[in-house]
Amino acid sequence: MLARRLIRAASLVHPHQARRLPHNLPAMMQQARSYAAAITIKVPQMAESISEGTLKQFTKQVGEYVEQDEEIATIETDKIDVSVNASEAGIITELLASEDDTVIVGQDLVRLEPGSSPDKGAEKAPTPKVDEGEAKPSPTPKPQEPASAPSTPAAEKTPVAPAPSTPASSPTPTPQPARAAPESLQGGREERRVKMNRMRLRISERLKQSQNTAASLTTFNEVDMSSLMQFRKLYKDDVLKRTGIKFGFMGAFSRAAVLAMRDFPVVNASIEGPNGGDTIVYRDYVDISIAVATEKGLVTPVVRNAESMDILGIEDSIAGLGKKARSGKLTIEDMAGGTFTISNGGVFGSMMGTPIINLPQSAVLGLHAIKDRAVVVDGKIEVRPMMYLALTYDHRLLDGREATQFLVKVKEYIEDPRRMLL
Repeated sequence: MLARRLIRAASLVHPHQARRLPHNLPAMMQQARSYAAAITIKVPQMAESISEGTLKQFTKQVGEYVEQDEEIATIETDKIDVSVNASEAGIITELLASEDDTVIVGQDLVRLEPGSSPDKGAEKAPTPKVDEGEAKPSPTPKPQEPASAPSTPAAEKTPVAPAPSTPASSPTPTPQPARAAPESLQGGREERRVKMNRMRLRISERLKQSQNTAASLTTFNEVDMSSLMQFRKLYKDDVLKRTGIKFGFMGAFSRAAVLAMRDFPVVNASIEGPNGGDTIVYRDYVDISIAVATEKGLVTPVVRNAESMDILGIEDSIAGLGKKARSGKLTIEDMAGGTFTISNGGVFGSMMGTPIINLPQSAVLGLHAIKDRAVVVDGKIEVRPMMYLALTYDHRLLDGREATQFLVKVKEYIEDPRRMLL
């Protein structure tokens, strides 16, 4: 509005008053016209529960042309990265925030002057043709500089006095050995301080909240993976060929957990209410949160209604969510909710661990590395591929008996996968 007023006022100036105007008025008017035509791109709506984020980076800078819907900035939230896209094609004229700033929904972020690319429609200048018979002027050669300064005529040369010799009585100084720098013995001692990203901050807050809220306890068991590994070996190639699904272990453990919850539904329940909670919420559906490690931190996308899927259906959903997580394409909807969590630390070589409950859930199942160990089978010592299982549960809701029997059920299903088909 101010820019339009300036343009209008300048157009009404009488000629004899022009000398009183600033000498750079034309430039000011041009700038005002550009400002009036510019549009402002704001921080977009991110999710119902997210009102702010950290401006991670501008992917375009002042003076650069952007197409409509092209990404110009990335905002980092405590759950996902949000892309800011240009609402129109044009040239960026001003950045209204700095990287690492905290920005809120609706805040002005970028000013853009709409218009087509300056390169579009521009005709390429024709290359001038040279007649073959026309003599081409050769470049004038540069005078070659002498390799050294010109010598003075011999008659004028000044004789150089010989360097004075050292008297015999003067002792020759003995060179001292150089001392090694202390750093060479103990290495560098530099420090770097890097601000936590929002996802890492949120993870730390939630995990600490879980430790302070839940009465966490962990129970362990071990499972013989022989039958499941043989089952997978027999059918994985055929499954991949027919469906394109890679048959792993996460689908089997998820299905085993779902079936075990039929006997122990409290594992899939949660506590709600004031002052720590006074109400138990039981569910007839199972939404399994799958812990996925990414470069930015741990995320837990959700496989919804896992109770209605078979092993391969769950496996396919997990693979799709894992791919989205590693490429940074997860949405808020992908991670919202979750009634039970499975974390597979075995892929990183973990032998045993105690996972932390993902509130408001009441339990989390931890899977670990498969290792050949000597075990007693029917009175004989045999080498079997064994895995330790860990179930961390909220003792406010689950008793030790229920948690232990749930883990035993999971073990039985994995050691005889045929039971999951009945």
